[in-house]
Amino acid sequence: MANFLGDNRPGAKDRFHFNAILHLSFLGTICYLVGGFGWSRGVEIDPSKFEHPRAYTVITRLAGPVANLILAGIAGSLVSFVKILEYDPRGMLMVIGVNVATAVYNLILLPPLAGGVLVAVLLPPGLAKAKWLFEQAGPYLIVAIILLERIRGELPFRGYLDPVVVAVFNFIKL
Repeated sequence: MANFLGDNRPGAKDRFHFNAILHLSFLGTICYLVGGFGWSRGVEIDPSKFEHPRAYTVITRLAGPVANLILAGIAGSLVSFVKILEYDPRGMLMVIGVNVATAVYNLILLPPLAGGVLVAVLLPPGLAKAKWLFEQAGPYLIVAIILLERIRGELPFRGYLDPVVVAVFNFIKL
């Protein structure tokens, strides 16, 4: 998406590869293992290359959750095909579930999740230090919330987002 919107850096090799290991974020992986959702390593973009830097940054960062929903839709189509062939569609149902959960949970308004970019972009340019602090603390705050969720049994994210995940999952798997 960044290339499409104008960030055509010649050395942007971090954008075009299919090696999943290169996408892993340490804290995002821990959060995924403990809390059931996580995030990938951020892709470098240069907002100064965009015609509308703030808007295009948001669009670029929201491309990930949209791609997750597209992949879930493709897997949903394959579920129908696999059922016609009378095979068990559990593998494709897992692909749908993981991608829908990733898309929905990435809308949480904390960085490095895609929703957190909205908050960071909306901060006035004069608050650069607050923005930097927000972006640095975000991943640790998410992990802390997930760990508290596990310890106390209260579900601040899950109570609100799991019904959305279930509704989208059920819509796609039809």
